[in-house]
This record gives sequence, structure tokens and C-alpha cells, in this order.
Amino acid sequence: MAKFLNTRKAVSEIDDLIRNAGQTLILISPYLKLAKDFRDLLTYRNSKDKVTTIIFREQALKIDELTFLEELRLVKLKSNESLHAKCYVNDEKMIITSLNLYEFSMANNKEMGVLIEKANPHDRELFDEANKEIDYIKETSVPFNYSTKSDTTQQTKTIPPTQKEIKQEIVPPPKTVNYNGKYLSATALSKELGISSKDLTYKIEKLNWIEKKNDEWVLTSLGKSKGATMKKGQYGDYIAYPETVIIDLK
Repeated sequence: MAKFLNTRKAVSEIDDLIRNAGQTLILISPYLKLAKDFRDLLTYRNSKDKVTTIIFREQALKIDELTFLEELRLVKLKSNESLHAKCYVNDEKMIITSLNLYEFSMANNKEMGVLIEKANPHDRELFDEANKEIDYIKETSVPFNYSTKSDTTQQTKTIPPTQKEIKQEIVPPPKTVNYNGKYLSATALSKELGISSKDLTYKIEKLNWIEKKNDEWVLTSLGKSKGATMKKGQYGDYIAYPETVIIDLK
């Protein structure tokens, strides 16, 4: 059954949850300021081609920390202005806690939480039910708009999250495009653009047209709005893109 965590245990279990995560890692925390250990863990995951999704409401990152996250191509930041939940989950474990992914909270606050393990038959129903809510939070959050412009105060002093927010772009729900023209596979599209398939995947993921689920690339609502769709091929289903996206990708 679910295990109780105090502050020290919660910090330790979150560290283990990130360190041992497979392809799935979702970190939900209204306030965001990463300690060095967590930055190192994210860098390590990125080097192993593993996607990390971080959903937050407010954050107090300096310009160099924002640059650090922006350079990790497989770390996806999303914002949600109504977020209050704190939850950290990989394929096997989930931690629901009062603890923000915020350096000051981890070192100074008194926090509590629970650890839920998918492999435990007593936890499985709870794990699946909580995952449904995590999916809902993820789908209703918007991609964070990185800003590399910052005044001197921002670069030299961390502003507490209760006093200032980094500006973010609220993206309206995309409209689906009905397209009847020529479709291209990712391989064909990369040849049209003169880049490698790997670089194309990186570019399309950064545009938030695709995301990885269960080790497979799937279309997001934004990708579908561009006219992309799933098609059946000789070797199984694949994502096909309308040739009109060539202009966007160039």
C-alpha cells in the first residue's frame, strides 16, 4: 500500500524516481527552481534520449537556468496558471506530496507526501486513477515560452515566485486543418528539407507537434491542427505530414 513520506524521505524518493525513470518522467510542481542535483539528473536523462515533461505555474529561474533548460532538447516545459498539485511520476512510481520542486522548500520546509508503486497490487487502482488526472493536467497545459531577454535585476537576483512570474505565452486551442493534398512521411520530409531524420524529429518535437508516449511518437493536438495524421504503411502505422508544413519548418 502507499507509503508515508516526511520531508527528508520525499526529497530522497523524488531523487530516486527521477534517477531510475525509464522513458516516462513527468514532474508537476507549481513553483520551480532546480537544485544542482536535479539539474544533473535532467542532463543525464537528456543524454540518454529520454523525454522529461515539467509542468509548473510560477518559477524563479535566473537567465542562465532558463538557458540550461532550453538547451536540453528532451526537457519539455509546460505552464498551467491554475496548477496547485505537486506530483512526480515515472512508469513505475508516483509521489503525491506538498513538496514543490523548489530548492528552498526542500531545504527548509516541513512537507509530507505518499509514495505509490504500480507493482504493488494495493496501489495499482490508485496509480491508474491518479495517472488519468496527470494526463488531463498535461493536455490542458501550454508550452512554456522561453524568454532570453532579462534585465540586470533578473540576472543577478532570484525573484521569489510569489512576487514575479516569467512571461508566458497563452496559446489558444488550435483549429484542425482539413487537408486533401500530398502527404509526406518523416523520411520523405527530411529529404525535402535536406536534414537528417533525427534533426527533423528534434525540430518537430520542439514545435510541440509530436510527443512520446509508451516509447512511440504520437501527434499532439497542435500537430493535428497542422494537418498531420496517422497513416498505415507496409511496416505499420506512421505519422504523415502535409507538404504545406515545409514552409513552417524552413
